[in-house]
Amino acid sequence: MSNESLERIARNKNVARAAARQLSMEQLHKLAEVIGEVIEQKNDEERRRQEDEALKARKLAEIREQINEAGLSVDDLVPEQPRRKRGRPPKKADNG
Repeated sequence: MSNESLERIARNKNVARAAARQLSMEQLHKLAEVIGEVIEQKNDEERRRQEDEALKARKLAEIREQINEAGLSVDDLVPEQPRRKRGRPPKKADNG
């Protein structure tokens, strides 16, 4: 079953019913069990991602506070990048 088929089934209740009619009750229960496990995994992954983002935001806020308390700015921490020279690169010498 292709990804497109699953998306069609998920978007349309009538398509899902038609697909379900082709399965036995045992297959439907197994499918429900598998989908339940997949949903649980996705929920866990999303929760972990949100926790990681929250931790990162807290650390960033702490670092910004420490920078401010030290009387510094972000510009003090990042050295100025050398500017690129504009123009065309030199042509290769023709040794022939």
